[in-house]
Amino acid sequence: MAAACAEMEPAAPPPPSPAAAAPGSAELVCAQGRNLKAVLCQRCGSRVLLPGAATFARRELLLPAMRKKAAAAAAGGGGDVVREHWLVRDMFSFENVGFTRDVGNVKFLVCADCEAGPIGWHCLDDKDSFYVALERVAHE
Repeated sequence: MAAACAEMEPAAPPPPSPAAAAPGSAELVCAQGRNLKAVLCQRCGSRVLLPGAATFARRELLLPAMRKKAAAAAAGGGGDVVREHWLVRDMFSFENVGFTRDVGNVKFLVCADCEAGPIGWHCLDDKDSFYVALERVAHE
């Protein structure tokens, strides 16, 4: 895995306005920096977060590639650096999410219905920060 949680850059505070978000995410973020639309699984459409349940944050995180289990094992892993996330401060804010087993001091977030993922990241050292990668989910 990339770096331990303590070594990673802290999340940036939410942007003061939607214009501060990246061009692709501007229509997803309200003036208070929260998600305007529901967050859904890209694969099955299951609702992961309701509108207003998360805050926009920028943080570089390495997430394993989204592949089927057999394909990922055969390819030896790999991953993507993702920079834009929905930051959730309370795990009970999720409508539908699952967690992988511990990988070091990290748990990855997956869709609880179809197990697609990982869609996000949670460091066990920080009990109040759950990151959902914008590029790994759909919005409605």
